[in-house]
Amino acid sequence: MRLLLDENLPVSLAGLLVRIAGWDVAHVRDLGMASSRDPDVPARAARDERVLVSADTDFATLLAASGASGPSIVLLRIGAGRRPERLAGLLVANLPPLAGDLAGGAMVVTTDQRVRVRRLPIG
Repeated sequence: MRLLLDENLPVSLAGLLVRIAGWDVAHVRDLGMASSRDPDVPARAARDERVLVSADTDFATLLAASGASGPSIVLLRIGAGRRPERLAGLLVANLPPLAGDLAGGAMVVTTDQRVRVRRLPIG
């Protein structure tokens, strides 16, 4: 799994996902993109063939408005407590079964109770 973590997620989450799942994970800060404009982040994810992971609903809005078929986005909509260990557990438990959807273009919304998948483009 190739992921790009948005700046609203802990930098340490990238290292955790690499260690526990062996995924190829980058954080926007690692790429010199801290405080980048919202459209630049999904553009980088698409260029690098990564799934964008964020807690920012703006990316879902941008993706829907664009009519694009990628990049895939995982939107974390969880309650209190964005501890890296908790986030890593949530992603590792839920993303592998969705690898095909993510490879084909999808928006995945993950909450504490459920996971919703919408194929792209969103019309």
